[in-house]
Amino acid sequence: MHLKTLSLLNYKNIESKKLDFDPRINCFVGNNGVGKTNVLDAIYHLSFGKSYFNPITSQNIKHDCDFFMLEGLYERNERDEKVAISAKRSTKKKLSKNGKELEKISEHIGFLPLVIISPADNDLISEGSLVRRKFVDGVLSQTNPEYLQTLLNYNKTLSQRNALLKYFAANHTFDKDNLEIYNEQLVALGEYIHAKRTAFVAVFAPLLVKRYNYLSQSKESIDLSYNSKLHENSLAELLKVQLPKDRVLQHTSVGVHKDDLLFTIDGYPIKKFGSQGQQKSFLIALKLAQFDFLLDTNQTAPIILLDDIFDKLDEHRVTQLIQLVDDAAFGQIFVSDTNQDRTEKVVKTISQSYKIFNLNHE
Repeated sequence: MHLKTLSLLNYKNIESKKLDFDPRINCFVGNNGVGKTNVLDAIYHLSFGKSYFNPITSQNIKHDCDFFMLEGLYERNERDEKVAISAKRSTKKKLSKNGKELEKISEHIGFLPLVIISPADNDLISEGSLVRRKFVDGVLSQTNPEYLQTLLNYNKTLSQRNALLKYFAANHTFDKDNLEIYNEQLVALGEYIHAKRTAFVAVFAPLLVKRYNYLSQSKESIDLSYNSKLHENSLAELLKVQLPKDRVLQHTSVGVHKDDLLFTIDGYPIKKFGSQGQQKSFLIALKLAQFDFLLDTNQTAPIILLDDIFDKLDEHRVTQLIQLVDDAAFGQIFVSDTNQDRTEKVVKTISQSYKIFNLNHE
């Protein structure tokens, strides 16, 4: 699978642009602010129906414009697939495949598998559990439509249960039978999600360790584990025990929406005990393991976006990463950098075809 052409209209700071791509490596170079990352984000947008950097649709429309339009022509399973996304201010975003509009954008997830490596990935280590849950859910949603739908249903039911708890508090009332309806739904949905996440981590963690060992020459040991209260107790029991607390807090304090991934180096949290270089290598390994998992599951090589990798990594690590993807298993790769000479020097070290777009001159 690869992206053949990309058209952008009124997207972020880009008024109008059409690009024709190499099936292997494409590099966007130019000064800060010319739109390198925005082009990468447009490619991400076509895969996921939303921006990687700003999920608020209206804020992706160019200033003083009323709409944006993205269109990508892909070759997938030896046939052309045209995917388009458009959005007007104050209206619902539209996504179409080969001219047919989809009722739900969630139906599209996984059709164009993609992995992005960006300086923003540092949030996976530095921020709270929500970011790490989104990572797990994002990978699983690209491989399992049932998981994505279950997750959407869980979040909807969770919101309804929380609204009911707020209603009870505001009106000084309580209806156990009404609450139990939501509890039963949460239990069924939550236990499915917990089981899928558990199975995912069992497969994913060895892929991560293998990739990290390559990047670090096995100088230290890292691990990833899944932290969930559902390991020890059923969600039904947890909801029962936590009910008094939930009534005070007016929201649901237990469930898979509280789970986390634990990242460790030599047995200690990498956030506190990993050097900056070790954390960067961990994040690269995490995304490469994501690529491996998607490839193994979907039998299709995901597109890889490498955003500002020289900002994220030193030149040695970048060369190591680019040489790593000099492999038939890797598909199409998009790179952004401020320095054309530096980028060209690195991509010339491998045997793949490439194309460089200097956005300063376009």
